[in-house]
Amino acid sequence: MVSFTPSDPAFLENPFPFYKMGLAMSPLFLPNPGMWLVFGYQDCMAILKDNQTWSSEFQRPQNTMETPPPPSMLGSDPPRHARLRGLVSQAFTPRMVDALEPRIREIADELLTAKLPSGSMDLVHDLADPLPVIVIAEILGIPSADRTKFKRWSDTVVALLGAGTSGGDSELPAATFSEMREYFNAMVEERRAHPRADLISGLVAAEIDGEKLNFDELLQMLILLLVAGNETTTNLIGNAVLEFIAHPEQLDRLRADMSLLPAAIEEVLRFNSPVQATVRRATRDVQFGDKTIAQGQQAVVWLASANRDGAVFPEPGTFDITRAPNRHLSFGLGIHFCLGAPLARLEAKVALEEFLLRTSHFERTDSELLPRLPTFIMHGVRSLPLAVTAKVPASV
Repeated sequence: MVSFTPSDPAFLENPFPFYKMGLAMSPLFLPNPGMWLVFGYQDCMAILKDNQTWSSEFQRPQNTMETPPPPSMLGSDPPRHARLRGLVSQAFTPRMVDALEPRIREIADELLTAKLPSGSMDLVHDLADPLPVIVIAEILGIPSADRTKFKRWSDTVVALLGAGTSGGDSELPAATFSEMREYFNAMVEERRAHPRADLISGLVAAEIDGEKLNFDELLQMLILLLVAGNETTTNLIGNAVLEFIAHPEQLDRLRADMSLLPAAIEEVLRFNSPVQATVRRATRDVQFGDKTIAQGQQAVVWLASANRDGAVFPEPGTFDITRAPNRHLSFGLGIHFCLGAPLARLEAKVALEEFLLRTSHFERTDSELLPRLPTFIMHGVRSLPLAVTAKVPASV
């Protein structure tokens, strides 16, 4: 019998042997916790594309809140999902993302200038963590003094991702939710009275057919942006540097031709996916070969496993920064394709470009296991201590 413990430290450290086994058995039913696991690229893609058969909405567990918040855009189906995405899209446009590059580069420069001269840094604490937090806080219009609080809330939400699939409590603690609600309520009211050139003002003003987001919808959108706007990018940057360390020949190739950086980022997304999985609920009985997923049953869609399906990716276990095509599923597919994908790609590109151009060498300072995120939904490290050799002059 196959067993799966999502919180198992060994699995969080290296889930890829499990995915390799799963690809040969997909879809796989686990009586405990009573759900299906889907590993293959074509099956995962079919689920993600068919939002009528595969719902993103789930029964809300009972909690201590008198009135549970509405589901976020990520946990909604059409037509509600279309309305929410349409509204946020008006305030979160590609033009706005493109215009952020100079500021992202300025932030990366400041962070690296503060650490590189010392010869050592924690890549996560000193670059991968603060850069996207600062960026999304500035996009939303959050004061710099509140970034620490902002990050603490994000860490709380991330720790709960996927908890409901393993019998845990997937709801925010009531005290944390109340704190966030009070904070953002004051922020939203201030923006209604005095709009600014920030995303909160844009969300407050956005409307479709005369209909705007109510406050509970705004709150859920802000919580989603809080997490999606920084955690995926943090993991992407950290995972990229880990793969460069593990594959020095690929790093040398990249240093020799920095035009390969966008393709290298796509290969990191495929090979060491920052988001490992998502979950859907069957709205009808669905046949997969000789197996039937019954109406109402949940399925874990293993994006990271699909990204290593040999039927789609030649030599899937090889890290190749020139891989093309590279149709990974790391940002999802269909109506729930990650709205922040362009921002994550841009932030990773700028951060990695600045880091590589300003260092001539970097390496791990020890061989100990790195602390991992406590959720199987995301894959990343909380800390990555490095010895770094800065190029001289460091400002070039």
